[in-house]
Amino acid sequence: MANDILITNIGELATPLGFCPPAGKAAMNRVAVTKDAAVLIRDGTIVYAGPDAGLDEPRIAAERAAAGPGLVHIDAGGRAVVPGFVDSHTHFVFAGYRDDEFLWKAAGLPYMEIHRRGGGIARSVAATRAATKDDLISLGAARLAAMLSLGVTTVEGKSGYGLDLETELRQLEVMRELAARQPVTIVPTFLGPHSIPAEYAGRPSAYIDFVIAEVLPAVAEQRLARFADIFCEKGIFELADSRRYLEAARRLGLGLKLHADEIERIGGAGLAAELGATSADHLLKASAEDIGRMAQAQVVAGCLPLTAFTLREPYADARGMIDAGCALAIASDLNPGSCYSQSIPLACAIAVLYLKLSMEETLTALTLGGAASLGLADRIGSLEPGKAGDLLILEAPSYRFLAYHAGMNIVRSVVKGGRLVHGPAA
Repeated sequence: MANDILITNIGELATPLGFCPPAGKAAMNRVAVTKDAAVLIRDGTIVYAGPDAGLDEPRIAAERAAAGPGLVHIDAGGRAVVPGFVDSHTHFVFAGYRDDEFLWKAAGLPYMEIHRRGGGIARSVAATRAATKDDLISLGAARLAAMLSLGVTTVEGKSGYGLDLETELRQLEVMRELAARQPVTIVPTFLGPHSIPAEYAGRPSAYIDFVIAEVLPAVAEQRLARFADIFCEKGIFELADSRRYLEAARRLGLGLKLHADEIERIGGAGLAAELGATSADHLLKASAEDIGRMAQAQVVAGCLPLTAFTLREPYADARGMIDAGCALAIASDLNPGSCYSQSIPLACAIAVLYLKLSMEETLTALTLGGAASLGLADRIGSLEPGKAGDLLILEAPSYRFLAYHAGMNIVRSVVKGGRLVHGPAA
């Protein structure tokens, strides 16, 4: 398949700029907008992104001659073009659903009552442990196809619904196989300490001992994950256990991530800064002091507005994080319990309407900020020469419609690595 594409007649080309984390207000608002633009991608990499006049006829003719019949020409028809979205926090490989729990919570049923009814993460763990590898591949592939249709070209996927050796490895193996079967880039993260399994009830430190001794080495040896993550929370895995797990993961060569300060403020964001984690996510209860420490340590702040929306919780202080100097990523947190949604369109609208972000900050958080959260800002997240040819053609004249057409999918076509992988070519 060809991965040489020339896109002309772009009404508006909008992209953040930079090859490093877009930290702070100025960088998060640095979106270049070019009217009447063109993009040229050779061998999957952008070689030109700018005014259409910059690609004169002699150069176009030369590119056609060099590529031969493999050069695909797309007429954008005056539509807007933006970078592909980077969904930097998901749990998309799981079995089983918890729709009844969703409605119980909506009706006001307390968490402990849901737990007494057999709900919670343990229910997803049981279903995922019982699922075959083929089951999980089929479920994951369907979710990835939906993400692609929404403009997601790179996604992070976490394990964490096994809480044992066999199923945790199976989840990560599924991601590896899916990465080879479809176009969305998958960045795998090991989240063995997602919850305390029934076998270790009341003994979180003993479970961390098991994960460090048995599971982490297997993950690292088989190169199944790029990052290690932990649910750092009061009553689950508190600071001491989180620190020693993350330090063990780092010794094995894994990058570090945290679910931090989501339910109670225990200093997870500060721990992320202390250890130099790539990102810390949720952060609904994080202190301003710890957010400042994250900014100084260049830890990307991950906001998951769909989860707060679903749980009817106050949103994270994304505005304060940017103003403190953080790079910000916005992600879906797709999972079977607290957020069964991968709606980037809804996340975009919430970011502008309720997180008090500008449209430029929102676009950056969904692209270059997400890339930074995965340690990939030098390769993806913006439309600049030298970066991967991942872009979206919108069914709209401007990138502002991503929030303005609230909650609606306006992605018309998706180009991934210089190949048209979704939608029409004209």
